Amino acid sequence: MLAVPPNLCGYVISSSSAQRLTNFGVVAKKIRPPPPGKIYDIGDCKLHLYRRGRPHANQPTVVLDHSLGGVEGYLLIDEIATLADVCIYDRAGYGWSSHSPNPRNSSEMVQEFEALMQQAEIQPPYILVGDSLGSYNMRLYAHTFPDKVAGLILTDGLHEDKMGHLPASLQLMKLIFTAGFVVSILGSFLGFTRIFQQLGLFQLLSPQLRHYSQPQLSPVLRSFVRPKHWFTMTREIIGINTSNEQLSKANDLGALPVINIKARHFFTPSPLLKPLPLETTDTVWMQMHQALMGLSSQSLSLPAQNSSHFVWVDQPDAMLEAIDRMLLRCTRRPG
Repeated sequence: MLAVPPNLCGYVISSSSAQRLTNFGVVAKKIRPPPPGKIYDIGDCKLHLYRRGRPHANQPTVVLDHSLGGVEGYLLIDEIATLADVCIYDRAGYGWSSHSPNPRNSSEMVQEFEALMQQAEIQPPYILVGDSLGSYNMRLYAHTFPDKVAGLILTDGLHEDKMGHLPASLQLMKLIFTAGFVVSILGSFLGFTRIFQQLGLFQLLSPQLRHYSQPQLSPVLRSFVRPKHWFTMTREIIGINTSNEQLSKANDLGALPVINIKARHFFTPSPLLKPLPLETTDTVWMQMHQALMGLSSQSLSLPAQNSSHFVWVDQPDAMLEAIDRMLLRCTRRPG
């Protein structure tokens, strides 16, 4: 048993006071808010899935996979739930999900996602929504399990041809971002990211976050202050070259209905971002969008004219419109 020092930081603490402090610590742990959804053990890791809305016999379930380091589904799930039965999940290493020992590439993540759907007994067909890096995973899932997918929505999605052959300026930017993720692992271990969160710096960097309530923001900010979040981001961006190779086999989705949401810019232009290769980035993303339009004979382009790459924050209505359109197309008429 550990002994409590009788004098701590110059204050005398009685044994009864020490006991009260110990009890308070136990209570604090007990009142820690639980995850909003359920956690499922899929073998190699435990994944958190949050389901809202009501299942409908004639309507596919909407399932959203997040961007690199994103847990943005928590900002959108209430609105999507007014349209359909919807699930969001934390990929391994994010949110309430545990770390996975498996490599962080799309093939591994797709297998984990399928195991989660089976464990949670979420019955197909699905309308899959993939944001940025999540577009890789949802697209590969649609290719691997075509009978389970009714439609696919790619939010400013990636394409492996361009991601595998980025210009030198974008390769450098990717390297700088990766270094930033590594530094953030240390920063979160030391508590700096939590201090930033408490000071409201995340909302300062992205003012659109102020439009969301604290209950909506809480799961997002909770994940960002944890070391495993940044560690997973680092692992995923390192694994993206492997994902590029895997996605090269998933470039023909036949006549699957696909909606490609295209942001106006990758970054919202501002004086602070002038050192970045903004024009090159926009050109590459336009080329990726054009390549994504060739995935299916039933592809539709939906522009998000008021948005940067982060559509889920800048123009979430574009995502809701895409989901509504896809539901109208994929919902079976009774009789």
